[in-house]
Amino acid sequence: MKNFEFYNPTRIVFGEGKIAELNKLVPKEAKVLILFGGESARKTGTLDEVEKALGNRQIGLFGGIAANPRYETLIKAVDKIHQEGYDYLLAVGGGSVIDGTKFVAAAANFSGDSWDILTSGGEKVNTALPFGTVLTLPATGSEMNKNAVITREATHSKRAFMHDTVYPQFSILDPVKTFTLPPRQISNGVIDAFVHVMEQYLTYPANAPVQDVFAEGLLKTLIDIGPKALANPHDYDTRASLMWTATLALNGLIGVGVPQDWSTHMLGHEITALYGLDHAQTLAIVLPSMLLEKRPQKQAKLVQYAQQVWGIHEGSEEQQAIRAIELTREFFERMNVKTRFSDYNLNQDVIEPLVESLIKNGMAALGEHHDITPEISRRIYIASL
Repeated sequence: MKNFEFYNPTRIVFGEGKIAELNKLVPKEAKVLILFGGESARKTGTLDEVEKALGNRQIGLFGGIAANPRYETLIKAVDKIHQEGYDYLLAVGGGSVIDGTKFVAAAANFSGDSWDILTSGGEKVNTALPFGTVLTLPATGSEMNKNAVITREATHSKRAFMHDTVYPQFSILDPVKTFTLPPRQISNGVIDAFVHVMEQYLTYPANAPVQDVFAEGLLKTLIDIGPKALANPHDYDTRASLMWTATLALNGLIGVGVPQDWSTHMLGHEITALYGLDHAQTLAIVLPSMLLEKRPQKQAKLVQYAQQVWGIHEGSEEQQAIRAIELTREFFERMNVKTRFSDYNLNQDVIEPLVESLIKNGMAALGEHHDITPEISRRIYIASL
């Protein structure tokens, strides 16, 4: 196991009706800007519930933060903060709203070009406005980590940053808020969480049995509850398990002391930036081809994955590894997330623009060994057609 530091200051407030706790969690004197996505937050009553819980505090609203949050939109929120004097932020929504709020929190206190927050990966961030979250969509784990991914529409760039100052102070997780989500968002959320675990787990053995068992447990849980979450939208226990699993998938715990990959995410980000596919759709396209391409390097962990997660013990180690990859693809398909470019009416014409974009964005040495070159990325994209 590698040396590590683990720090996570986010308070989790979990369960039905916990939005009422906002009155205790947000400072009494705060002037609060509530950030959210579309009109569903109002239609489902969540926004009204939030406003009621905030009581007599001064509040403002900023809506319209879309999936794959846009830099151009978020800058307007920063301007609103400067003009109207908000000193506390509250994200109400899923990972995109929370990611966007992290960027707004950092940019509100940033001097200079705020795009530098992203091009530096967060290294230029010093402070951020305090904020909390009310999670409505289990998927990204953004409610309990310091990471955010932002898209700049003008340049088709999708960049990530992280910094300790953008951990949420608290996150409220009420599984009931997921009951009205469209099936597509539940499917995407399951895939997103699954691949988050895989990026931290499926690399090479690092003598970290605790992290491995945690990761395998999360993967098995998602395989079990994913189809149930689609079939029974109002099953509280299933939705509660999904919400907590997605949080644990990327709150930092399973990734400490072990090598991490993240190449599937990097290749997927380019697909979203250029062709607009959902984040989870891009992960479902890339991961099976990535695992097949890198099978020799990942063989030991693939066999462990096959045996511990899928219960595969027949055949050679190579056969077990390949079968585990096949079952992974079948699971994504069972969750109604397609796994080929052709399923989204994309053909070989997308390959070169994607590779060129990887190179432009400095993604020329990816993976846990930093050995995934643009040529290897090209092969992975081609195998995903």
